[in-house]
Amino acid sequence: VAAVLLPTEHRLFEQFSVADQRHALHVLRQFDSFAPDAPVFARRAALLHDIGKVDAKLGTLRRVVATVVGPRTSAFRSYHQHEVHGFRLLREAGSDSLTLEVLTPDSSSPWREALARADEI
Repeated sequence: VAAVLLPTEHRLFEQFSVADQRHALHVLRQFDSFAPDAPVFARRAALLHDIGKVDAKLGTLRRVVATVVGPRTSAFRSYHQHEVHGFRLLREAGSDSLTLEVLTPDSSSPWREALARADEI
């Protein structure tokens, strides 16, 4: 992880729960299998695609509830808007504009589709 991420991004990654870190690593492995020649900025995006979830500060049970009931509380809203929060956190951390482009929902980046596929598994 430290070899892929910028130091400021790595500090964000360390805020993930262990389960989220495992998920991020799993997504990176899948992403690497779909896009073996991907540049480092795209691999960073794979590792950090869910970083906005740290803002919600929800444990596993509350995430399940948030998924079922929707964005009824501020914490649940934050969880449902994790892409927006993640983009902000990464921008503040000095992430590369190319990394941010991969994470933009309507991105035309060629790496966006591989990331989406990797996250589905």
